Amino acid sequence: MTLKFGMTGSTGSLGKNFISNNKNINFFCYKGDIRNKKKLLYWIKKNKFDALLHLAAIVPIKVVNKNRKKAYSVNYVGTKNVVDSIISSEIKWFFFSSTSHVYGSTQKKIKESSSISPISYYGKTKHLAENYIINKLSNSKIRYCIGRIFSTSNKNQKQNYLIPDLNKKIKKARIIIKLNNLNHYRDFISMNEISKIILSLYKRKFKGVINIGRGNGILLKDIARLICKRYKKKCTFVDNKKQTYLIANNTKLKRYHQFKKNMDLKDLIF
Repeated sequence: MTLKFGMTGSTGSLGKNFISNNKNINFFCYKGDIRNKKKLLYWIKKNKFDALLHLAAIVPIKVVNKNRKKAYSVNYVGTKNVVDSIISSEIKWFFFSSTSHVYGSTQKKIKESSSISPISYYGKTKHLAENYIINKLSNSKIRYCIGRIFSTSNKNQKQNYLIPDLNKKIKKARIIIKLNNLNHYRDFISMNEISKIILSLYKRKFKGVINIGRGNGILLKDIARLICKRYKKKCTFVDNKKQTYLIANNTKLKRYHQFKKNMDLKDLIF
């Protein structure tokens, strides 16, 4: 029997990747605005899904900070609308794409039980949405999965994300370029890997919160150096006073997914 998945955010990088890597699944993609609760409810009632992947969100930090009101209405209120619309449906599994930005920065690997202290307004909107999901669905028949995704990069990633912005900036620069605020460690994972993980979690009907990251810290300076090498540029750095770390403790994830190889820096540069 062919699986039926509902999806919001199907035009985003993760949505496109998940669909392209799962041709055996029948996808029903929501085309409207998740802030329109009436249309959401109609879409869910009209279609009977085995699972719903809620990926729609305003993500780039720069975009979020330019319009916090809109980010709140999409990332939190929109999620609230989705959850309210599925509560009486026959959906058995619900996936919410959250973020490592709900955590505070720490030099230790971050567990799912680590303290919550959002490092960005984007992280704050996602944490508000997480709380609503937990409070609303914990005692329902729907098994929810909150995937806290760490850093990612892919060839379809748009501007306003770290690596595409770095690439553009360095490419346009003269021979020597000065770069600021890159003395930070981030845990990068590919979109292909994330798609595989989500499917594995669905098959196990995982319920709860889980970190989605490789557990390896990559210094952002090293990514910049690699891009500079590609374009034959020389880079100098001005460090931020506080070095930050967002690296996953993925012990829980490894029960459901086995990583085959380490992430190579070159895998991040397209």
